Formats: sequence, C-alpha cells, structure tokens
Amino acid sequence: MEIERAREDLVVAASAAATTVAIAVLSGVAGVVAVGTLPTLTPLAVYAVYLFSRKGGPYGSLDEPRNWAIAAALVGVLVVVAALAL
Repeated sequence: MEIERAREDLVVAASAAATTVAIAVLSGVAGVVAVGTLPTLTPLAVYAVYLFSRKGGPYGSLDEPRNWAIAAALVGVLVVVAALAL
C-alpha cells in the first residue's frame, strides 16, 4: 500500500470514527439525544462505502478523501438532527 493512500484512508476513517464517538457521547453520556445503535454507526457506513469504491478506476473530481470525510461528518450531523426532531 502506498503511504499516500494510507494517509487518505486515515483521514476518512478518523472523520467517521470521531463522528461516531461524538454521537455516542451525545446519546449515552451527555443524554442530549436518544440514538439507537445502528444510527450511531452510520458514519462508519460512509467509510465502508469509501473503501469499497476505491477498487480502482477513473475517479471523478469530487471523489476525494476530503469530500468523503465531510460526508461522514454530515451523516453524523443528520443522525443527531433526526434524533432531536423525533
């Protein structure tokens, strides 16, 4: 594995992990929202889609690790907003 590729994977994984932990802390420790286990893990699903989409081939201009990291964070925000709305 190339070191640059590993760094890109780390950026997306760290974003997904941090968002997942933030949702879990808001739900469990802080008690701000009540979020179930599966919705809590949805940012990690974004990371899984990122990994499976990186099999090779021509990537578009929007297919960048930064954009995948932002997508994982946005999914986490959507989970919290949806939990607050319910």
